[in-house]
Amino acid sequence: MEPRQHWQAVYEAKRPEEVSWYQPVPEPSLEALDRLRIGPDAALIDVGGGASALARELAARGWRDVTVLDIAASAIDVARNEIGDVGESVRWIEADILAWQPDRTYDVWHDRALFHFLSDPADRARYVEALRAGTHGGSVAIIAAFALDGPEKCSGLSVRRYDAETMSAELGSDFFLVEAWRQAHVTPWGAPQSFQWGAFSRR
Repeated sequence: MEPRQHWQAVYEAKRPEEVSWYQPVPEPSLEALDRLRIGPDAALIDVGGGASALARELAARGWRDVTVLDIAASAIDVARNEIGDVGESVRWIEADILAWQPDRTYDVWHDRALFHFLSDPADRARYVEALRAGTHGGSVAIIAAFALDGPEKCSGLSVRRYDAETMSAELGSDFFLVEAWRQAHVTPWGAPQSFQWGAFSRR
């Protein structure tokens, strides 16, 4: 099954609170922005943001330049319906990150749980190309992926697990590690999942 079909089917078959990555409030992402002292004047793109509540929370906090990109229209529909009028300024893009060509750059590139699904080196290279095209000097990339002791599969797909060093190596010399930390996510059914977070600055 093609990736678009897979993720479209996931969000058509399950409610948002039934998927393992669900968070009623994306506290780890909000805390990451706070710890990096990034405020609502920044332009942010949430890649693989789908049904995440991050756009809703940022809009409620006064962010005026937020973009959400996801491969599945069904995921975007969930987020757009839940955000209501507060999300009128949010831009929604239905696209495959591996084929997407940004038409602008962003101050913040946020990715919670997309990158670890890219098990093919060629796909990771295409992701990094999009990352480079969608950022500028001084931009910050905040990426969260399964840690080395995290799950080996998610949503029926194999994943690639990371520590700060391997994540940094994948992004290449255009980005340097600012800060790294781990986080324990608990699924809606109570299973713990280890995540590795990294904040990287574009040279």
